[in-house]
Amino acid sequence: MNLNLEGKTFFVSGSTQGIGLGIAKGLLEEGANVILNGRDQEKYESIKINLIGNHEFISGDVSEQEGSIRVFSFLEEKESLDGLVCNVGSGSSVPPGQETQSEWERVLKTNFFSATNLIEKCLPLLKKSGGNIICISSICGQAALGAPLTYSASKAALNSYIKGLARVVGKDGIRVNAIAPGNIIFPGSVWERKTREDNVSVQKMLEKEVALKRLGGPEEIAHLACFLSSAKASFITGSLVVADGGQLRS
Repeated sequence: MNLNLEGKTFFVSGSTQGIGLGIAKGLLEEGANVILNGRDQEKYESIKINLIGNHEFISGDVSEQEGSIRVFSFLEEKESLDGLVCNVGSGSSVPPGQETQSEWERVLKTNFFSATNLIEKCLPLLKKSGGNIICISSICGQAALGAPLTYSASKAALNSYIKGLARVVGKDGIRVNAIAPGNIIFPGSVWERKTREDNVSVQKMLEKEVALKRLGGPEEIAHLACFLSSAKASFITGSLVVADGGQLRS
């Protein structure tokens, strides 16, 4: 399917590894111009040799106001911004029942404010292009799956924000959607570590909990993100699209 993304400009936060890198690669394969982002310039330098297409990099921690302002200043100099992918996030936190205020604040900054900071600043650019926004959420924001409570709650907040925002910015021609991945494996991921340490237990979990009985890959989330970024998805907004191999039961 030709998604007609050639020449369009996208910004993908947290895109030097994992799902974010997968989405950046997918957009580049579609002929888009991609601006990658991360906190570590050296990490980008180590991956850029494997990126094919027109791409740039801007460093900055978008969970902080200072970092998001830095990124926005960079984007403002471009001719246009056609799409924003908010991918920064982490499921790392304390065990359920051990939450503290400082931990709530840290996890909300990582998983929620990393998106709202960027969106708040980039809306004027997206209004000019009639662009679209995609946030990477998680199935943990929809069901109690044993994940840290701080992580699950922050993703649930992100889901609610997406639905509400879509109604506000629809009049400007901006579409806003979220993708909720299930268990995704990539170099350096939690699932790579778990598979290495106890593959038997991982396989048992997949057999019991996941309809497709396997882990997903970043490229599978990337295909979905590219579709949602295209005019082929022009009537889809305010949606949370699940890609979890059939793990959720409702």
